[in-house]
Amino acid sequence: MPVISRFYGIVIKMYLRQKEHNPPHIHAIYGDYVGMFSLADGKMFEGDVPPKGQQMVKEFIEHYRDRLMNMWETQRFEVLPPIE
Repeated sequence: MPVISRFYGIVIKMYLRQKEHNPPHIHAIYGDYVGMFSLADGKMFEGDVPPKGQQMVKEFIEHYRDRLMNMWETQRFEVLPPIE
């Protein structure tokens, strides 16, 4: 599972499509917490990431939504810089 970005102790990853399923999403690891976040709206739909971490991941998705969707569709992964 490629690492897409790292920021504020959060690691963002995306699985390869053949092992994954819709809806398009990313995985976020924040310390001992993990969550799956929709690329459509940035909301966590599975997991236990605390609210502060959820907000940071949502902002990341909003900032990079087009690039993340392109990675989901093409399976050409790139490392994205952290949001500020």
